[in-house]
Amino acid sequence: MTASKTDPTRGPAVQLDRYTPAYFTFIANKLARGASSHYLESYGVGIETWRVMVMLAIEKSVTAQRVCQLIGMDKGSVSRTFKSMHTKGFIEFSSDTQDGRLRYATFTATGRQLHDRIMRLALERETAFLSVLSAQEIDTLIDLLRRLHENLPNVEMATDAYVVEEKASMKKSSPKKKARKT
Repeated sequence: MTASKTDPTRGPAVQLDRYTPAYFTFIANKLARGASSHYLESYGVGIETWRVMVMLAIEKSVTAQRVCQLIGMDKGSVSRTFKSMHTKGFIEFSSDTQDGRLRYATFTATGRQLHDRIMRLALERETAFLSVLSAQEIDTLIDLLRRLHENLPNVEMATDAYVVEEKASMKKSSPKKKARKT
């Protein structure tokens, strides 16, 4: 059945084959779901734990706030992940000497060894993922992704400006209610 041109339930739609946020979402979701499944099956940890492990391997010690800032995980999820990792003996905590409210997580030997084992699988998955690209294309892709990542604050500013304009437009176009006399 074909919708008529006057059908109010049919309108423009996103062209998924040209809508870049959809590709990022599809790829990220499928990569994360596959990784999480394999990491859980092989090592007993999920993708959130792996993400925190990556941060710990790079920075040696991190706060929950730093993990949120760098990789965009939500603070509640990071706190639950820290607690689980601590319970399993993968991390230990220390307090900041200047600000006692800050707790730094650092690897235990067990946590670091697990990270190193998982990293081999993660790098194998990355190799398979990028195998359809040449070395030059991979360099170009990484440069483009870095630039897009750095541009995210501009996306949020543009979104905020659009929402403000949209709300103002909606106020202008909404019918005014007459005040009732009492």
